Amino acid sequence: MYNLGLMTRHRPAIYDPRMSASSAVPLRERVTPGWWAALAWLAGLLFTVLLRMRLPGQEEADVLVGVVFLRWDGLTMLALATALALRGSALLDRRATAGLGHLLAAAVLCSFPLGVTAIPLAQYLAVDVALYTIAVHRPRKESERAVLLAVGVALGHLAIRLLAGWSAGTTTALAVLSTAGAVWLFGRSVRQNRLHADETRARTAEQAVVAERLRIAREMHDTVAHSIGIVALQAGAARLVIDKRPELAREALGEIETASRETLAGLRRMLGALRAADAPPDIPADTAAEPDPSGPPGLAALDRLAETTGAAGVRVTVRRVGAPRPLPPDVDLSAFRVLQESVTNVVRHSGADRCTITVDHRDPETLVLTVEDPGPAPEERRRERTGAGSGYGLVGMRERVGLLHGEFTAGPRPGGGFRVTAHLPVPPGAAPA
Repeated sequence: MYNLGLMTRHRPAIYDPRMSASSAVPLRERVTPGWWAALAWLAGLLFTVLLRMRLPGQEEADVLVGVVFLRWDGLTMLALATALALRGSALLDRRATAGLGHLLAAAVLCSFPLGVTAIPLAQYLAVDVALYTIAVHRPRKESERAVLLAVGVALGHLAIRLLAGWSAGTTTALAVLSTAGAVWLFGRSVRQNRLHADETRARTAEQAVVAERLRIAREMHDTVAHSIGIVALQAGAARLVIDKRPELAREALGEIETASRETLAGLRRMLGALRAADAPPDIPADTAAEPDPSGPPGLAALDRLAETTGAAGVRVTVRRVGAPRPLPPDVDLSAFRVLQESVTNVVRHSGADRCTITVDHRDPETLVLTVEDPGPAPEERRRERTGAGSGYGLVGMRERVGLLHGEFTAGPRPGGGFRVTAHLPVPPGAAPA
Protein backbone atom coordinates (compact mmCIF):
# COMPACT_ATOMS: atom_id res chain seq x y z
CA MET A 1 0.00 0.00 0.00
CA TYR A 2 1.01 3.58 -0.37
CA ASN A 3 2.70 5.82 2.17
CA LEU A 4 -0.27 8.13 2.53
CA GLY A 5 1.26 10.34 5.24
CA LEU A 6 4.22 11.17 3.03
CA MET A 7 1.97 11.71 0.05
CA THR A 8 -0.25 14.08 1.99
CA ARG A 9 2.59 16.14 3.41
CA HIS A 10 4.52 16.47 0.18
CA ARG A 11 3.44 19.35 -1.99
CA PRO A 12 4.67 19.28 -5.59
CA ALA A 13 6.59 22.23 -6.80
CA ILE A 14 4.73 24.72 -8.87
CA TYR A 15 6.37 26.48 -11.75
CA ASP A 16 5.48 27.75 -15.20
CA PRO A 17 5.47 24.76 -17.55
CA ARG A 18 6.69 26.95 -20.39
CA MET A 19 9.50 28.52 -18.35
CA SER A 20 12.78 28.62 -20.23
CA ALA A 21 15.98 27.51 -18.57
CA SER A 22 17.77 30.55 -19.90
CA SER A 23 15.26 33.18 -18.80
CA ALA A 24 17.10 36.20 -17.47
CA VAL A 25 16.49 37.42 -13.94
CA PRO A 26 15.58 41.13 -13.84
CA LEU A 27 18.38 43.43 -12.68
CA ARG A 28 16.36 44.73 -9.73
CA GLU A 29 16.09 41.15 -8.42
CA ARG A 30 19.78 40.40 -8.87
CA VAL A 31 20.81 43.45 -6.80
CA THR A 32 20.68 42.42 -3.14
CA PRO A 33 19.27 44.65 -0.36
CA GLY A 34 22.82 45.19 0.86
CA TRP A 35 23.79 46.74 -2.46
CA TRP A 36 20.70 48.95 -2.42
CA ALA A 37 21.59 50.15 1.10
CA ALA A 38 25.17 50.92 0.08
CA LEU A 39 23.97 52.84 -2.98
CA ALA A 40 21.48 54.76 -0.83
CA TRP A 41 24.22 55.73 1.64
CA LEU A 42 26.64 56.87 -1.08
CA ALA A 43 23.86 58.78 -2.88
CA GLY A 44 22.85 60.48 0.37
CA LEU A 45 26.47 61.36 1.17
CA LEU A 46 26.97 62.81 -2.31
CA PHE A 47 23.79 64.89 -1.96
CA THR A 48 24.92 66.15 1.44
CA VAL A 49 28.30 67.22 0.04
CA LEU A 50 26.73 68.92 -2.98
CA LEU A 51 24.44 70.94 -0.68
CA ARG A 52 27.57 72.45 0.91
CA MET A 53 29.19 73.39 -2.38
CA ARG A 54 28.51 76.40 -4.59
CA LEU A 55 27.42 74.81 -7.82
CA PRO A 56 27.28 76.62 -11.20
CA GLY A 57 24.43 79.13 -11.25
CA GLN A 58 24.45 79.65 -7.48
CA GLU A 59 25.75 82.65 -5.61
CA GLU A 60 26.39 80.58 -2.50
CA ALA A 61 25.90 77.03 -1.22
CA ASP A 62 22.46 76.00 0.01
CA VAL A 63 23.86 74.87 3.38
CA LEU A 64 26.68 76.41 5.35
CA VAL A 65 29.72 74.19 5.77
CA GLY A 66 30.21 72.95 9.32
CA VAL A 67 33.18 74.04 11.38
CA VAL A 68 34.92 70.67 11.25
CA PHE A 69 33.53 69.47 7.92
CA LEU A 70 36.74 70.07 5.96
CA ARG A 71 39.14 69.49 8.85
CA TRP A 72 40.98 66.22 9.37
CA ASP A 73 38.76 65.22 12.28
CA GLY A 74 35.59 65.91 10.30
CA LEU A 75 36.83 63.96 7.30
CA THR A 76 37.87 61.13 9.60
CA MET A 77 34.38 60.90 11.09
CA LEU A 78 32.85 60.93 7.61
CA ALA A 79 35.19 58.14 6.51
CA LEU A 80 34.44 56.14 9.66
CA ALA A 81 30.68 56.64 9.18
CA THR A 82 30.96 55.47 5.55
CA ALA A 83 32.91 52.37 6.65
CA LEU A 84 30.21 51.58 9.22
CA ALA A 85 27.49 52.05 6.60
CA LEU A 86 29.21 49.78 4.09
CA ARG A 87 29.78 47.17 6.79
CA GLY A 88 26.11 47.37 7.75
CA SER A 89 25.11 47.02 4.10
CA ALA A 90 27.20 43.86 3.82
CA LEU A 91 25.53 42.43 6.95
CA LEU A 92 22.03 43.29 5.76
CA ASP A 93 21.67 40.16 3.61
CA ARG A 94 22.72 37.74 6.37
CA ARG A 95 22.07 39.51 9.71
CA ALA A 96 19.55 42.21 8.95
CA THR A 97 19.19 43.57 12.50
CA ALA A 98 22.94 43.87 12.95
CA GLY A 99 23.19 45.62 9.59
CA LEU A 100 20.49 48.08 10.68
CA GLY A 101 22.46 48.85 13.85
CA HIS A 102 25.58 49.67 11.84
CA LEU A 103 23.61 51.94 9.52
CA LEU A 104 22.03 53.79 12.45
CA ALA A 105 25.44 54.30 14.06
CA ALA A 106 26.77 55.63 10.75
CA ALA A 107 23.87 58.08 10.44
CA VAL A 108 24.44 59.46 13.94
CA LEU A 109 28.21 59.69 13.53
CA CYS A 110 27.88 61.45 10.16
CA SER A 111 25.70 64.18 11.68
CA PHE A 112 28.52 65.54 13.88
CA PRO A 113 30.93 66.89 11.22
CA LEU A 114 28.00 68.25 9.20
CA GLY A 115 27.07 70.71 11.96
CA VAL A 116 23.35 69.94 11.66
CA THR A 117 20.67 70.10 14.32
CA ALA A 118 19.16 66.67 13.48
CA ILE A 119 20.07 63.58 11.54
CA PRO A 120 19.60 64.60 7.88
CA LEU A 121 17.08 62.68 5.80
CA ALA A 122 19.77 61.92 3.21
CA GLN A 123 21.76 60.01 5.85
CA TYR A 124 18.64 58.02 6.76
CA LEU A 125 18.02 56.67 3.24
CA ALA A 126 20.15 53.59 3.87
CA VAL A 127 18.30 53.05 7.17
CA ASP A 128 15.02 53.20 5.26
CA VAL A 129 16.28 50.53 2.86
CA ALA A 130 17.19 48.32 5.81
CA LEU A 131 13.77 48.88 7.43
CA TYR A 132 12.02 47.93 4.20
CA THR A 133 14.16 44.81 3.82
CA ILE A 134 13.47 43.67 7.38
CA ALA A 135 9.74 44.41 7.07
CA VAL A 136 9.50 42.34 3.87
CA HIS A 137 11.71 39.37 4.74
CA ARG A 138 11.70 39.01 8.52
CA PRO A 139 8.99 37.95 11.02
CA ARG A 140 6.66 40.55 12.48
CA LYS A 141 8.28 40.79 15.91
CA GLU A 142 11.74 41.31 14.46
CA SER A 143 10.49 44.00 12.08
CA GLU A 144 8.68 45.76 14.92
CA ARG A 145 11.86 45.79 17.01
CA ALA A 146 13.73 47.20 14.01
CA VAL A 147 11.35 50.12 13.46
CA LEU A 148 11.30 50.88 17.20
CA LEU A 149 15.11 50.93 17.18
CA ALA A 150 15.21 53.31 14.19
CA VAL A 151 12.61 55.63 15.71
CA GLY A 152 14.32 55.47 19.11
CA VAL A 153 17.69 56.52 17.66
CA ALA A 154 16.18 59.54 15.89
CA LEU A 155 14.22 60.59 18.98
CA GLY A 156 17.21 59.96 21.25
CA HIS A 157 19.45 62.16 19.11
CA LEU A 158 16.83 64.91 19.26
CA ALA A 159 16.33 64.52 23.02
CA ILE A 160 20.07 64.71 23.76
CA ARG A 161 20.36 68.01 21.88
CA LEU A 162 17.35 69.43 23.71
CA LEU A 163 18.66 68.33 27.12
CA ALA A 164 22.08 69.78 26.35
CA GLY A 165 20.51 73.14 25.50
CA TRP A 166 21.53 72.99 21.85
CA SER A 167 19.27 73.87 18.96
CA ALA A 168 17.30 70.90 17.64
CA GLY A 169 15.90 70.34 14.17
CA THR A 170 12.48 69.08 15.21
CA THR A 171 11.00 69.44 11.71
CA THR A 172 13.84 67.45 10.15
CA ALA A 173 13.46 64.75 12.81
CA LEU A 174 9.73 64.52 12.12
CA ALA A 175 10.43 64.12 8.39
CA VAL A 176 12.92 61.35 9.15
CA LEU A 177 10.46 59.58 11.45
CA SER A 178 7.59 59.90 8.95
CA THR A 179 9.70 58.47 6.14
CA ALA A 180 10.87 55.55 8.28
CA GLY A 181 7.31 54.75 9.37
CA ALA A 182 5.97 54.93 5.81
CA VAL A 183 8.74 52.68 4.47
CA TRP A 184 8.16 50.12 7.24
CA LEU A 185 4.39 50.06 6.63
CA PHE A 186 4.94 49.63 2.90
CA GLY A 187 7.33 46.73 3.55
CA ARG A 188 4.81 45.03 5.85
CA SER A 189 2.14 45.43 3.17
CA VAL A 190 4.41 43.81 0.58
CA ARG A 191 5.11 40.92 2.96
CA GLN A 192 1.42 40.35 3.62
CA ASN A 193 0.69 40.34 -0.10
CA ARG A 194 3.45 37.81 -0.71
CA LEU A 195 2.26 35.55 2.09
CA HIS A 196 -1.28 35.72 0.76
CA ALA A 197 -0.06 34.89 -2.76
CA ASP A 198 1.93 31.91 -1.44
CA GLU A 199 -1.09 30.64 0.50
CA THR A 200 -3.29 31.05 -2.57
CA ARG A 201 -0.84 29.12 -4.75
CA ALA A 202 -0.53 26.35 -2.15
CA ARG A 203 -4.31 26.14 -1.77
CA THR A 204 -4.82 26.04 -5.54
CA ALA A 205 -2.18 23.33 -5.89
CA GLU A 206 -3.87 21.31 -3.16
CA GLN A 207 -7.23 21.70 -4.90
CA ALA A 208 -5.63 20.57 -8.15
CA VAL A 209 -4.33 17.42 -6.43
CA VAL A 210 -7.72 16.69 -4.87
CA ALA A 211 -9.50 17.34 -8.15
CA GLU A 212 -7.16 14.92 -9.93
CA ARG A 213 -7.83 12.29 -7.26
CA LEU A 214 -11.56 12.72 -7.73
CA ARG A 215 -11.14 12.37 -11.46
CA ILE A 216 -9.15 9.16 -10.92
CA ALA A 217 -11.91 7.91 -8.63
CA ARG A 218 -14.53 8.54 -11.31
CA GLU A 219 -12.40 6.78 -13.89
CA MET A 220 -11.86 3.87 -11.53
CA HIS A 221 -15.63 3.71 -11.09
CA ASP A 222 -16.01 3.44 -14.88
CA THR A 223 -13.32 0.77 -15.05
CA VAL A 224 -14.95 -1.29 -12.31
CA ALA A 225 -18.37 -0.89 -13.92
CA HIS A 226 -16.91 -2.07 -17.23
CA SER A 227 -15.31 -5.10 -15.55
CA ILE A 228 -18.53 -5.96 -13.71
CA GLY A 229 -20.36 -5.78 -17.03
CA ILE A 230 -17.92 -8.28 -18.51
CA VAL A 231 -18.33 -10.53 -15.47
CA ALA A 232 -22.13 -10.40 -15.82
CA LEU A 233 -21.99 -11.22 -19.54
CA GLN A 234 -19.56 -14.09 -19.08
CA ALA A 235 -21.56 -15.46 -16.14
CA GLY A 236 -24.73 -15.40 -18.22
CA ALA A 237 -22.97 -17.14 -21.10
CA ALA A 238 -21.57 -19.80 -18.75
CA ARG A 239 -25.01 -20.45 -17.29
CA LEU A 240 -26.44 -21.04 -20.76
CA VAL A 241 -23.77 -23.48 -21.97
CA ILE A 242 -22.69 -25.20 -18.75
CA ASP A 243 -24.75 -28.34 -19.53
CA LYS A 244 -24.13 -28.67 -23.29
CA ARG A 245 -20.67 -27.07 -23.70
CA PRO A 246 -18.82 -27.29 -20.37
CA GLU A 247 -15.51 -26.31 -22.02
CA LEU A 248 -17.02 -22.94 -23.02
CA ALA A 249 -18.35 -22.52 -19.50
CA ARG A 250 -14.85 -23.12 -18.13
CA GLU A 251 -13.45 -20.53 -20.53
CA ALA A 252 -16.09 -18.00 -19.43
CA LEU A 253 -15.32 -18.67 -15.78
CA GLY A 254 -11.64 -18.11 -16.50
CA GLU A 255 -12.44 -14.75 -18.05
CA ILE A 256 -14.51 -13.89 -14.98
CA GLU A 257 -11.63 -14.79 -12.67
CA THR A 258 -9.11 -12.77 -14.72
CA ALA A 259 -11.32 -9.67 -14.88
CA SER A 260 -12.13 -9.88 -11.16
CA ARG A 261 -8.50 -10.27 -10.08
CA GLU A 262 -7.32 -7.42 -12.26
CA THR A 263 -10.07 -5.13 -11.03
CA LEU A 264 -9.25 -5.92 -7.40
CA ALA A 265 -5.56 -5.29 -8.05
CA GLY A 266 -6.32 -1.89 -9.55
CA LEU A 267 -8.55 -1.00 -6.62
CA ARG A 268 -5.81 -1.92 -4.14
CA ARG A 269 -3.37 0.34 -5.99
CA MET A 270 -5.73 3.31 -5.92
CA LEU A 271 -8.24 3.30 -3.10
CA GLY A 272 -5.80 3.73 -0.22
CA ALA A 273 -4.63 7.13 -1.44
CA LEU A 274 -8.05 8.23 -2.63
CA ARG A 275 -9.57 7.70 0.83
CA ALA A 276 -7.20 10.39 2.14
CA ALA A 277 -8.55 13.00 -0.26
CA ASP A 278 -11.32 15.13 1.26
CA ALA A 279 -12.86 17.04 -1.60
CA PRO A 280 -13.28 20.78 -0.85
CA PRO A 281 -16.64 22.37 -1.74
CA ASP A 282 -15.16 24.65 -4.41
CA ILE A 283 -13.63 22.20 -6.85
CA PRO A 284 -13.35 23.95 -10.24
CA ALA A 285 -16.22 23.06 -12.55
CA ASP A 286 -14.01 21.89 -15.40
CA THR A 287 -12.66 19.02 -13.30
CA ALA A 288 -16.11 17.53 -12.78
CA ALA A 289 -16.74 16.49 -16.38
CA GLU A 290 -19.01 13.55 -16.96
CA PRO A 291 -17.26 10.26 -17.80
CA ASP A 292 -17.04 9.20 -21.43
CA PRO A 293 -20.04 6.93 -22.11
CA SER A 294 -17.91 4.82 -24.46
CA GLY A 295 -15.76 3.73 -21.54
CA PRO A 296 -12.41 4.94 -20.16
CA PRO A 297 -9.76 5.60 -22.83
CA GLY A 298 -6.31 4.04 -22.99
CA LEU A 299 -3.18 4.00 -25.13
CA ALA A 300 -5.25 2.55 -27.96
CA ALA A 301 -6.79 6.03 -28.30
CA LEU A 302 -3.42 7.74 -28.94
CA ASP A 303 -3.95 7.97 -32.69
CA ARG A 304 -7.32 9.61 -32.13
CA LEU A 305 -5.66 12.07 -29.71
CA ALA A 306 -3.00 12.88 -32.32
CA GLU A 307 -5.67 13.48 -34.96
CA THR A 308 -7.67 15.78 -32.68
CA THR A 309 -4.55 17.74 -31.69
CA GLY A 310 -3.55 18.09 -35.33
CA ALA A 311 -6.87 19.80 -35.96
CA ALA A 312 -5.91 22.29 -33.23
CA GLY A 313 -2.74 23.24 -35.15
CA VAL A 314 -0.12 21.00 -33.49
CA ARG A 315 1.19 18.03 -35.46
CA VAL A 316 1.68 15.05 -33.12
CA THR A 317 4.04 12.22 -34.00
CA VAL A 318 3.42 8.97 -32.07
CA ARG A 319 6.41 6.64 -31.67
CA ARG A 320 6.00 3.18 -30.16
CA VAL A 321 9.23 1.53 -29.07
CA GLY A 322 9.23 -2.18 -28.31
CA ALA A 323 6.40 -4.66 -28.63
CA PRO A 324 3.14 -3.46 -26.99
CA ARG A 325 2.12 -5.69 -24.07
CA PRO A 326 -1.00 -6.06 -21.95
CA LEU A 327 -1.52 -3.31 -19.37
CA PRO A 328 -3.81 -3.17 -16.34
CA PRO A 329 -6.77 -0.82 -16.88
CA ASP A 330 -5.55 1.73 -14.31
CA VAL A 331 -2.03 1.88 -15.79
CA ASP A 332 -3.41 2.10 -19.33
CA LEU A 333 -5.81 4.88 -18.37
CA SER A 334 -3.21 6.85 -16.37
CA ALA A 335 -0.73 6.60 -19.24
CA PHE A 336 -3.27 8.06 -21.63
CA ARG A 337 -4.23 10.86 -19.23
CA VAL A 338 -0.58 11.89 -18.73
CA LEU A 339 -0.01 12.01 -22.49
CA GLN A 340 -3.30 13.84 -23.04
CA GLU A 341 -2.50 16.54 -20.44
CA SER A 342 1.06 16.93 -21.77
CA VAL A 343 -0.16 17.45 -25.33
CA THR A 344 -2.78 19.89 -24.02
CA ASN A 345 0.02 21.90 -22.36
CA VAL A 346 1.86 22.03 -25.70
CA VAL A 347 -1.25 23.40 -27.42
CA ARG A 348 -1.98 25.94 -24.66
CA HIS A 349 1.42 27.19 -23.61
CA SER A 350 4.34 26.35 -25.91
CA GLY A 351 3.62 28.09 -29.22
CA ALA A 352 5.10 25.01 -30.92
CA ASP A 353 3.60 23.61 -34.11
CA ARG A 354 4.59 20.01 -33.44
CA CYS A 355 5.43 17.56 -30.67
CA THR A 356 6.47 13.92 -30.30
CA ILE A 357 4.91 11.24 -28.11
CA THR A 358 7.10 8.23 -27.32
CA VAL A 359 5.67 5.10 -25.68
CA ASP A 360 8.50 2.76 -24.66
CA HIS A 361 7.54 -0.86 -23.91
CA ARG A 362 11.08 -2.30 -23.84
CA ASP A 363 11.33 -2.60 -20.05
CA PRO A 364 8.97 -5.43 -19.02
CA GLU A 365 8.42 -3.85 -15.58
CA THR A 366 8.08 -0.17 -16.54
CA LEU A 367 6.18 1.78 -19.17
CA VAL A 368 8.08 4.93 -20.17
CA LEU A 369 6.14 7.86 -21.62
CA THR A 370 7.78 10.96 -23.13
CA VAL A 371 6.26 14.08 -24.68
CA GLU A 372 8.64 16.61 -26.23
CA ASP A 373 8.18 19.83 -28.14
CA PRO A 374 10.93 21.91 -29.80
CA GLY A 375 9.67 25.23 -28.45
CA PRO A 376 8.05 28.13 -30.32
CA ALA A 377 7.90 27.65 -34.08
CA PRO A 378 9.43 30.14 -36.55
CA GLU A 379 7.50 33.36 -36.96
CA GLU A 380 5.85 32.35 -40.22
CA ARG A 381 4.54 29.09 -38.69
CA ARG A 382 4.05 30.26 -35.13
CA ARG A 383 0.71 29.33 -33.65
CA GLU A 384 -1.04 31.63 -31.20
CA ARG A 385 -1.08 30.29 -27.66
CA THR A 386 -4.51 29.77 -26.21
CA GLY A 387 -3.37 30.39 -22.63
CA ALA A 388 -6.41 28.56 -21.26
CA GLY A 389 -6.42 26.34 -18.20
CA SER A 390 -5.52 26.72 -14.57
CA GLY A 391 -1.79 26.15 -15.03
CA TYR A 392 -1.75 23.21 -12.60
CA GLY A 393 -1.68 20.37 -15.17
CA LEU A 394 1.79 19.29 -14.02
CA VAL A 395 0.50 18.98 -10.46
CA GLY A 396 -2.27 16.64 -11.58
CA MET A 397 0.07 14.54 -13.71
CA ARG A 398 2.58 14.21 -10.89
CA GLU A 399 -0.19 13.15 -8.51
CA ARG A 400 -1.57 10.57 -10.95
CA VAL A 401 1.87 9.03 -11.56
CA GLY A 402 2.65 9.12 -7.82
CA LEU A 403 -0.48 7.11 -7.03
CA LEU A 404 0.95 4.31 -9.17
CA HIS A 405 4.36 4.53 -7.47
CA GLY A 406 5.85 5.91 -10.67
CA GLU A 407 8.34 8.67 -11.42
CA PHE A 408 7.49 11.97 -13.09
CA THR A 409 9.79 14.69 -14.41
CA ALA A 410 9.07 17.83 -16.42
CA GLY A 411 11.32 20.66 -17.47
CA PRO A 412 13.01 22.54 -20.31
CA ARG A 413 15.08 20.55 -22.81
CA PRO A 414 18.79 21.41 -23.18
CA GLY A 415 18.30 22.35 -26.83
CA GLY A 416 15.11 24.32 -26.25
CA GLY A 417 11.51 23.34 -25.85
CA PHE A 418 9.99 21.24 -23.09
CA ARG A 419 9.97 17.57 -22.08
CA VAL A 420 7.61 15.55 -19.88
CA THR A 421 8.65 12.02 -18.84
CA ALA A 422 6.70 9.47 -16.79
CA HIS A 423 7.79 5.98 -15.66
CA LEU A 424 4.78 3.82 -14.76
CA PRO A 425 5.42 0.45 -13.07
CA VAL A 426 3.65 -2.48 -14.74
CA PRO A 427 2.71 -5.34 -12.37
CA PRO A 428 3.99 -8.74 -13.54
CA GLY A 429 1.48 -10.94 -15.30
CA ALA A 430 -0.84 -8.03 -16.03
CA ALA A 431 -4.05 -8.84 -17.84
CA PRO A 432 -5.05 -6.90 -20.99
CA ALA A 433 -6.77 -3.56 -20.48
